Amino acid sequence: MPFPPFFPLCWTFTLKRRLLLFWVSLTESAPLSETVPTESIEQPPTATAASAPEDSPAVSRPEIPPHAPYLLIGGGTASFAAARSIRARDPGARVLIISEESSLPYMRPPLSKELWFSDDPNVTDTLQFKQWNGKERSIYFQPQSFYVKPQDLPEVENGGVAVLNGKKVLYMDVRGNKVTLDDGTEISYDKCLIATGGSPRNLHAIERAGEDVKKRTTLFRKIDDFKSLEKISREAKSITIIGGGFLGSELACALGRRAKDSSLEVNQMFPERGNMGKVLPEYLSNWTTEKVRREGVNVMPEALVKSVSYQDDKVEIKLKDGRVVRTDHIVAAVGLEPSVELAKSAGLEVDSDFGGFRVNAELQARSNIWVAGDAACFYDIKLGRRRVEHHDHAVVSGRLAGENMTGANKPYWHQSMFWSDLGPDVGYEAIGIVDSSLPTVGVFAKATAKDTPKAATEESGTGIRSESETEAVASGATVPAKVPSIPKVPEQGEDYGKGVIFYLRDKVVVGIILWNVFNRMPIARKIIKDGEEHADLNEVAKLFNIHED
Repeated sequence: MPFPPFFPLCWTFTLKRRLLLFWVSLTESAPLSETVPTESIEQPPTATAASAPEDSPAVSRPEIPPHAPYLLIGGGTASFAAARSIRARDPGARVLIISEESSLPYMRPPLSKELWFSDDPNVTDTLQFKQWNGKERSIYFQPQSFYVKPQDLPEVENGGVAVLNGKKVLYMDVRGNKVTLDDGTEISYDKCLIATGGSPRNLHAIERAGEDVKKRTTLFRKIDDFKSLEKISREAKSITIIGGGFLGSELACALGRRAKDSSLEVNQMFPERGNMGKVLPEYLSNWTTEKVRREGVNVMPEALVKSVSYQDDKVEIKLKDGRVVRTDHIVAAVGLEPSVELAKSAGLEVDSDFGGFRVNAELQARSNIWVAGDAACFYDIKLGRRRVEHHDHAVVSGRLAGENMTGANKPYWHQSMFWSDLGPDVGYEAIGIVDSSLPTVGVFAKATAKDTPKAATEESGTGIRSESETEAVASGATVPAKVPSIPKVPEQGEDYGKGVIFYLRDKVVVGIILWNVFNRMPIARKIIKDGEEHADLNEVAKLFNIHED
């Protein structure tokens, strides 16, 4: 009868069992004969718990393992990407993810995008959504069966990934290679990843307003926030979104579309002149604002909040220019604060300009500590020091951190992208530094029916567009000899159907937005990677084939 690679020390051993233990200790030291190809990142080896002998009593293990060879702090996209990367390079690895949330690792983008357009009345329970191409998928990266239980992690035959939910790391002892949880439990590690992400910022005016306002305010970030706001949107008469960036504009369009079939009033206010005014050039920001208005949203640009109070069963928002908005509920979408509470106990440096843990190009903060995702302020070998708060960066940086935790020693060179959709008809993808304060050059063309997020996902088969990228597309990109028409920037008032916006620093392209142009991101990545000056960006725009029908 085979025996497991463990026996509880509390047994009263008979001579027979002592002999068996001696035999087991010999077998434990034998090398594993099984190997798993490192290319198996999409299908990492399935962890199976070792079975106990039939005549053995039930084995009691601590719920929280005292040691994890690979300890990942944070239960988001970066940690999940790192776990898969670690398992791909080290197939027998034992990886423990510590998450404050009660959920398994999941993707955040659908929380403000596709989930709102679902016709399933039970979407808040299933968290299944249809992508713009009609295909259905879950918000979770993997089902429960993919993971092993934390208490089984030290003994599973082929290693595995475990998620410890509802726990927070309060203290790091970097010299002793261990962390302390909020319940006092200590876990030692060999290598550690910090992927703590961030927390939604709030307005000081709301924080000072009292509990009646706070309980009628959503700081949108997690699954519970989606569930709560979805319910509120069916019951409230008025919702006001404060913030004109990606999240605020996506939620405004989603709620505005829903309001068309109900009596819900949707307001959106922000200090900039137009939606996504910190990212898009002014002419395109103005066009986007009109697009959001057409979705049924009362958009209020140049709105600075002075005070917020609760009066007569309504939240009252007073603006500095004297305007007053009365609403049932507020959604504050005013940015993210990187979670760096561990910096003090760990002795890690926090970047004073960008926030986040300061790491090198390999995403390393100390000899055995790495940082990935929103919380990482990394050195980009092309664009300098940066901190990025997008899904694809979490995937790319998590994957790289996982590789480097297993000895790859690779620098961060792959430019991550991000995307935003204002419903199924208008969307854009961006890469590099996209800041409206930089000089820009935009080249546009008339859009066709296939130039929408919906059509793009029908062609590529994926709604999380970062998953379908390949570097190969860019390698053969050449400027075509002829194009149907000469590129020109539309004048104010014209329709910006599709196009390319270049962001320049010292005459070099450092950022690119593809406006309703899809599956061309590797070309944009190559342009930024090359870091060359371009005399005529109209010619560069031809690489994206925006004038093809």
